[in-house]
Amino acid sequence: MGEEIRRATRASAHLVTGAGIALLCQIMAAFLAVTAILTVAVFGAGVLPETVLALRRLAGLERRRTAEWSGKPVPEAYEPLTGPLRERIRTAVTDPATRRDLIWGAAQIVYGIVLFSVALTLWPFALLVDFFWWGLAGRRCLLLPLITRLAELEAGWSRALLLPSPRARLSRRIEQLTVTRAEAVAAQGAELRRIERDLHDGAQANLVALSMRLGLARRLHASDPDAALRMLEQAQDQAETALTELRHVVRGIHPPILTDRGLVGAVRALAAGSGLEVAVDTGGAEDGPRAPAAVEAAAYFAVAEALTNAAKHSGSPRAAVELRRGPGRLWIRVRDEGHGGADERGGSGLVGLRRRIAALDGTVDVSSPAGGPTVIEVELPCAW
Repeated sequence: MGEEIRRATRASAHLVTGAGIALLCQIMAAFLAVTAILTVAVFGAGVLPETVLALRRLAGLERRRTAEWSGKPVPEAYEPLTGPLRERIRTAVTDPATRRDLIWGAAQIVYGIVLFSVALTLWPFALLVDFFWWGLAGRRCLLLPLITRLAELEAGWSRALLLPSPRARLSRRIEQLTVTRAEAVAAQGAELRRIERDLHDGAQANLVALSMRLGLARRLHASDPDAALRMLEQAQDQAETALTELRHVVRGIHPPILTDRGLVGAVRALAAGSGLEVAVDTGGAEDGPRAPAAVEAAAYFAVAEALTNAAKHSGSPRAAVELRRGPGRLWIRVRDEGHGGADERGGSGLVGLRRRIAALDGTVDVSSPAGGPTVIEVELPCAW
């Protein structure tokens, strides 16, 4: 019964805040009425955009409250209130999200107060009935769970009313994909320039030096065989250096170890060569079919970037890597116990990582408060 009381108490707190928001909606309704009158009278039209902004903030408060209760975020899709006054007024009036907020506000005034009143009425009966039903009969509580159901009902109604319309969600999705595509193109261009630079400064320079040494050895072969032999030995060293540079470039494009050992084996190899004590928890990620090559490569580079940052900047000798596979998803988590404070603006590593993951419609979440720990979570869509 103690657990049911705790749940009912949390639900009641949720309903109390819902009733408070309902009262704020009543105040907002009166303010909107005054604003409408002033707008019709023309001289108060400038107040309309600010009133709509206040309504958006109130709806945002309800979204956060609903997300906290349900554990699922409630997205928003507003058109920005920017530009000249005439444009702002037009946007405030024509934005479909404004109409949805108004409908929610009117409904919240009703169900916010009603559900809170029902819960308030239920409490004394619930304590009395469930005490005897649970204490004497030894059975599950009857009325206390109803209070939790009321909070779930309130959160469900708010979520349904505040979710953007399908058209708005589609528009937001198109904008997101447009940005993602542009970032993917930029990342691909940067990657091509990096490969070109590595080939020019590394393998190409070594191959040019190799060609020159072979030419000198050929000229010296008849007149000074010993010098020619030394030149050939240097040319062999130069060839090995060029091969090393080429292997480095290839690993930057698609690491061969991914093809040979798969993602789990490649991550274990990264952990072994990171210079840190890395605990790798695969959680059965090696079972079943492999992920597509592009997904494995993105996951590999994500782990590599996270471990490189941990080794360079965290100050901690330990890190942990987790891999999980789920329905249509691959989840990666890298954690170090360093001093935290990772800043994406301080370098291109995390920015490049985010772009690489976004190109596959994945997400990156970086948590690095001052004092640590630093946690990087990556989620990638994956058709197993």
